[in-house]
Amino acid sequence: MTPISAAVRRASAVGLALTACFTALPGATATAANRDGGAVTAGTGLERYYHQHLDWGSCVLGPDDATGHELEKAGARCADVTVPLDYAAPRGRTLKVAISRLTATDARHRVGSLLFNPGGPGGPGLGYSPLVRQMMKETGARYDVIGFDPRFVGRSAPLDCDWPVGSSVFSAGRSRAGFERQVALQKGLADKCRATNASVLPYVTTRNTARDMDVVRGALDERKVSYLGWSYGTYLGTVYTQMFPGRYDRMVLDGALDPRRYNPRLMRGVERENEQALADWATWAARRHSVYGLGRTRGQVLATINRVVAASARHPLTVGTGADTFRLDDTQVPFVVFAGTADDTEEARAAAGEQMSALARAAAGQPTQLSPQFAVMLRGALTNEGSRNGSAQSAILCGDGSVPRAPESYWRDIERSRAAHPLFGPLTNNIGPCAFWDRPREKPTQVRQDVPALIVAAAGDPRTPYTGSVALHNLLPSSKLLTLKGANRHALYGQYGNACVDNEVNRYLATGKLPAHDRTCVKQSG
Repeated sequence: MTPISAAVRRASAVGLALTACFTALPGATATAANRDGGAVTAGTGLERYYHQHLDWGSCVLGPDDATGHELEKAGARCADVTVPLDYAAPRGRTLKVAISRLTATDARHRVGSLLFNPGGPGGPGLGYSPLVRQMMKETGARYDVIGFDPRFVGRSAPLDCDWPVGSSVFSAGRSRAGFERQVALQKGLADKCRATNASVLPYVTTRNTARDMDVVRGALDERKVSYLGWSYGTYLGTVYTQMFPGRYDRMVLDGALDPRRYNPRLMRGVERENEQALADWATWAARRHSVYGLGRTRGQVLATINRVVAASARHPLTVGTGADTFRLDDTQVPFVVFAGTADDTEEARAAAGEQMSALARAAAGQPTQLSPQFAVMLRGALTNEGSRNGSAQSAILCGDGSVPRAPESYWRDIERSRAAHPLFGPLTNNIGPCAFWDRPREKPTQVRQDVPALIVAAAGDPRTPYTGSVALHNLLPSSKLLTLKGANRHALYGQYGNACVDNEVNRYLATGKLPAHDRTCVKQSG
């Protein structure tokens, strides 16, 4: 599993990518006729950010900095880009956005700089530039590949609300009492962020990250930049194109979100896709009953999962040993099941099999040992170890859009959904910290301008459903849609191993020419 894949799976596990995107005059001081508020106008005080000198140096922060050492080994250099906390007050407080660069080795055929975002929201990207270049194959040599940690993520003034958990995405459970515990938890998470980071929360938004990206473009002295985004990264890319028309070149949006549906309750409406992905996994697991002991048919495996959830509602399940011992109730077990549906590769399905087998043994009162991967996942989601990830993700979502405030409205949604979707409905409709957050200062971005982007989508994507990619394609008439059939997978390019998808994306990045028509690829067997 590559780090990019890990980032996307982690985002998918916490609910989005969970774990998620059009002409102006060139140059930093150009005045753009941009009704969406993204223009950089001479005399506004932003010029110094666009014209700043970047001090490129080592990416290594210390002897234990694994990310820095990997970047150094690949030949990358790093710099900090200064941006304003509040773009409406550019002479005020500033932040440092950390970026990495692998310069083009084929300078004669150089295309320009390519920025990317691995999803989340809240996924760091600084360390993945070598992997992105590897994904691009020979085309990568023609680009300066720019990794960056978005504001308040990773090395870019990381936000940490000191949460006791690393995720806010849990189920309401099977009872009103479970829901009330969730209300208290989610309110407590919001209160912690307000108590620790109130001065910056209004500026933790996708629109401000898009503004930061354009400052990076200017600081790199690029007239335009190309962009690659997975999951939430597709929304960030879409927002950038709308705020800064004419400042982008080649756009690849993989696992796209419908920007009209982007809000803190993104998981609402994905129940059927996740049920199908779970059923397909159950068929896979049934063929391996001798390994996982979950049942010999799809129906038996799904019945085992239901028994596990029911057992966790009666008494929390104890899994693991020693320091990695966890107690999971019916608000947490569905989260584990949900996290296992985002990927249909053999590796991911085997990991889900190990996890469900451990939960089934715990439900039967048997001692369990956790795989290293399962232990890491539970520590990241259920302990303070993942506080930074959860804090940043929720802050971005809550800063981008509003949700209902009254807990009772969530309970009504949960009960309505529970009838048709008893496992996933109480999770996808559950209350979150945004119900207790301050209202966003900006309205959501509207897609009003066409973009000739390449949109990549799996027909069975359980996180950002295929309908979202189709919707974005319809909003952007000049875009082309590249569909992979037969895959229950979130995020494809460079990670899933489908040669048809990878070759089509790399052809576009190499030539700048979209396919003449929408294309369909098929999942490779074996």
